[in-house]
Amino acid sequence: MSRLPNLFYAQSGGVTAVINASAAGVLAAARAHRDRIGRVYAGENGILGALEESLFDLSREPATAIAALRRLPGSAFGSSRFPLGTPESHPQHYARLLEVFRAHDIRWFLYNGGGGSAGTCLHVAAAAKAAGYPLSVIHIPKTVDNDLARTDFSPGFGSVAKYTAVSVREAALDVASMARTSTQVFVMEVMGRHAGWIAAASALAQEADGSGPPHVILFPEVAFDEAAFMAKVEATLAREGYCVIVTAEGLAIHNPALAPEAPVAGEHGKDRLNVHTGKAAPYLAELIHRRLGVRCHYSVSDYLQRSARHIASGVDVEAAWQVGEAAVEMALAGRHQVMPALRRVAGSRQVRWDIEAASLARIAHQEVTLPRSFISRDGYGITSRCRAYLLPLIQGEDYPPYQGGLPRYTPLRRVKVARRLPPFDNGMP
Repeated sequence: MSRLPNLFYAQSGGVTAVINASAAGVLAAARAHRDRIGRVYAGENGILGALEESLFDLSREPATAIAALRRLPGSAFGSSRFPLGTPESHPQHYARLLEVFRAHDIRWFLYNGGGGSAGTCLHVAAAAKAAGYPLSVIHIPKTVDNDLARTDFSPGFGSVAKYTAVSVREAALDVASMARTSTQVFVMEVMGRHAGWIAAASALAQEADGSGPPHVILFPEVAFDEAAFMAKVEATLAREGYCVIVTAEGLAIHNPALAPEAPVAGEHGKDRLNVHTGKAAPYLAELIHRRLGVRCHYSVSDYLQRSARHIASGVDVEAAWQVGEAAVEMALAGRHQVMPALRRVAGSRQVRWDIEAASLARIAHQEVTLPRSFISRDGYGITSRCRAYLLPLIQGEDYPPYQGGLPRYTPLRRVKVARRLPPFDNGMP
């Protein structure tokens, strides 16, 4: 009997609380098809693992480790933002990928990431076709930003949405209890790049009728109007005695002097606070303190929001697992250059979905922002339509096991595959 071909899986970009659930889904599905798939390899540090021929043999992991993988935060094998480039700009990268795939008889490439990773999938597929190498390429959706095209929601978003809503609700109770003699304004900055989905999710901390904190939400999709913002904060302080504000990291502002080295051009001539820098919250807190003389605190949730597996959404975990399984099934069915996309089933009291194969040509390098119909008329909150979309995604809990009062996360054995090729210089230090 001839040797069966192998499958390669890699994680890309920023991690989520549930990315390893997708990996577990891939492994579970692959093990159900031992008659067709030889071994499952994972790249150490994402695509770098393929370039450097640094592979883990996941076929040697025990079933108990695969079950525990579903609840492990971070990236079980390491992720990366390595700039692979295009086959035209960096042909040596793609030649090396195919060399490694040939050496290890890899015929399926499953890449778990966001819109940029979908573009990489297309480049890898094009390079394989040009070289005459039979390779099926499947993209597995993942991003906390929820900005992927052609899917109802992105695995990873539901958990960060839940973390954000819980954190805002609890912090607001803290601020309200101390506002008379201490902090009166609290500003929380969340991720999302140029899309306001995570910021919008903070509104789930409010009552069902939209009352209560957060009192002000700032979206990248709405240009920052300093005068209107200050009036909103002042009115809230007068009415409530305190004010809770949530801002997206990619806040659009008209203030190039804020940080001369930081602003980058945005749409329609706007400037944006740089994403990933934590500049929005401290800027707003200083602005309010200077203008109103009130005491302000701020928080940049940063990695905490995307790594909080202890409060992951049960719906999100299950979706992440299922797209991993579906990716394997699509690969074995001969699908190519597609992504398992989630399609919400309408009319259901609880969130349910079908999974369909979406073309990567319609996903790669696209960015889906918050629709204007999801933002309240004054630009500082969400609509009932947005709430109806968001609320099902944070339902259910999937707690990790606890030991000694802390979550117990079990790492994999990560058995290395013997190298068959000479080292490769990828240009990194």
